[in-house]
Amino acid sequence: MEWTREMRYRRLENASKEEIETITKKVKNCEWRQSYHIQPTTGLLNDPNGFSYFNGEYHLFYQWFPLGPVHGLKYWYHTKSKDLVHWENVGVAIKPDHDYDSHGAYSGSAIEHENHLYLMYTGNTRNKQWERHPYQVMAVMNKQGKIIKSQSPVIADVPEGYTDHFRDPKIWKSGDTFYVVIGAQRANSTGCAVLYKSINLSDWTFLGEMKTDLEHFGYMWECPDYFELDGNGVFVFSPQGLEPKGDHFQNIYQSGYLVGDKLDLQTLSFSHGEFHELDRGFDFYAPQTTLSSDGRRLLVGWMGLPEIDYPTDRNDWAHCLTLPRELSVKNGKLFQQPAKELKKLRKDKSELEATITNEKLKAFSGKKYELICEVLENDSAVFGIEFRAKGDEKTVIQYDAHEKRVMLDRSLSGQPVGEAFGTRRQCSMESRKIKFHLFVDTSSVEIFINNGEEVFTSRIFPKADSNEIRFFAEGGTVTFIAKKWDI
Repeated sequence: MEWTREMRYRRLENASKEEIETITKKVKNCEWRQSYHIQPTTGLLNDPNGFSYFNGEYHLFYQWFPLGPVHGLKYWYHTKSKDLVHWENVGVAIKPDHDYDSHGAYSGSAIEHENHLYLMYTGNTRNKQWERHPYQVMAVMNKQGKIIKSQSPVIADVPEGYTDHFRDPKIWKSGDTFYVVIGAQRANSTGCAVLYKSINLSDWTFLGEMKTDLEHFGYMWECPDYFELDGNGVFVFSPQGLEPKGDHFQNIYQSGYLVGDKLDLQTLSFSHGEFHELDRGFDFYAPQTTLSSDGRRLLVGWMGLPEIDYPTDRNDWAHCLTLPRELSVKNGKLFQQPAKELKKLRKDKSELEATITNEKLKAFSGKKYELICEVLENDSAVFGIEFRAKGDEKTVIQYDAHEKRVMLDRSLSGQPVGEAFGTRRQCSMESRKIKFHLFVDTSSVEIFINNGEEVFTSRIFPKADSNEIRFFAEGGTVTFIAKKWDI
């Protein structure tokens, strides 16, 4: 189906009840609907927005085009949870119904202030020549969930020296002052981030550009997020336009972070180490963080990428969000662990301790589960797990001791996706004692390596009966313990 501009910018309010029912039925009949991930009721989901804890609940909003699996006129959709595990769909939160967001309510963030949740986002507009102009807009949600948008933008103009690629405000508070970081593109088509401050969330003063060591690093920095953790400053962002380099930057667009000293809010200088990718898998972008009710730094990402076709498209929906992750900093690196609350998902448990030599052991089965596999002794050349497997169909995570690399292979995972960007992802890992921690859902996997030192997030689209779990060793012997919980 060819989606014209007119089709992409149709409003949900103009769709007939029959059309919505037809799309909804098509979505419900899709074999790859997830069971415990946030996913759209219809249409396309992308960036997580407004991730926050407010009034005793976690709130997550996301970019949503309801009428098909394409990027069109974006709404904010609202979902909430008391425990980060069980999410309740609230419905449309922000409609693109004002002159300052006529062509989409784009990404943004949230902060609690005076018993209200303030939602700051980018309003996208286009003129008759289809030229873009972005506005930064504020909406306010009360404890009853009612949202009122501001009458006019809180930041109406793009500063001199930057293009109209100027979006995704992430807000935080330091002392009595609010700050916001916005993703931007310089006039010379290089990516960067800029900062503003306010004392009342209404009147914003432009401070200037965040000063980093990355002067020429992609052409646009999307979804910036600055926070402080374990005594460090951490800057998360999604740079577009990085060229592949070895095992790095293999996806169409990347998401990563810098760890360094705390951002100097007077000079805007951020002294930092090297850029690290947040996730080494195939489908991860536009992450956003917040603080939990007990002070942990949590992250959720979009489990998908722009400009890639997915098998669910034929059922009129696309994408989901990752599970919430807890962040920590160790030796200048960001570690990601599944949020502790996710243990509530665990049901029937199976356990196995085994030693295998140059063989493959079929031990468990399942479509939706959590699996932890910890290596005790290992002199094999290659050790790994095949999952969502049957016959030749399988997804593989493995450790190669000679290469000292972890690799995820989805070349035989089922329905292909994004093959133009390759079917394997890998990264270096020095330790021979490997711990694989998998969350497998109907059409996705999130794999945490060695307590979150690296993470591989990917969509997979196997047949419904591909449910075998196989452990294998090549070129030697491995002893491991595996625990599996149905979800």
